[in-house]
Amino acid sequence: MRHPVQATHLKQQAQHHSPKKESQRGVSLIEVLIAVLVLAVGLLGVAALQANALKTNQSAVARSQATMLGYLILDAMRANRDAAAAGAYNLGTLTNPVCTVPTASDLVTQDQAYWLGKLKDNLGDAACGAIACTTTPSATTCTVRIRWDDSRAGGSATQTFDLATQL
Repeated sequence: MRHPVQATHLKQQAQHHSPKKESQRGVSLIEVLIAVLVLAVGLLGVAALQANALKTNQSAVARSQATMLGYLILDAMRANRDAAAAGAYNLGTLTNPVCTVPTASDLVTQDQAYWLGKLKDNLGDAACGAIACTTTPSATTCTVRIRWDDSRAGGSATQTFDLATQL
């Protein structure tokens, strides 16, 4: 059996050390609001990180497309090596690429029209291309330059990709 003095003493001690209910009112709500605020700031940070990742991914896709399209025209030139060596595939200059799709009249202009059309389809209407081939007695060297607008992806407005090969 308990001692009556001890039970009374514990009751007095509990009342003495417990804070008043009135001073605790609203504290839980403030803690919840602060937690929600911290969570909201964290989620905004994650959303900004995701948006930045999407932009840089778009730029990487455009660069990959430019690489594949450069190889597309080079493969067509390898298939028609004599015309490429004669300079028939030369298009614009490396400093001033062609931005309009030529009218296809023969195999070379069909290849060029198809290539420039694919540039515009994959890299946007601002995409341009140039082909410059030089022939020496030992080899034909061709350089393909592709230029496109990358401002949507957050990069500089004009991106350039050069691809050089020996046919």
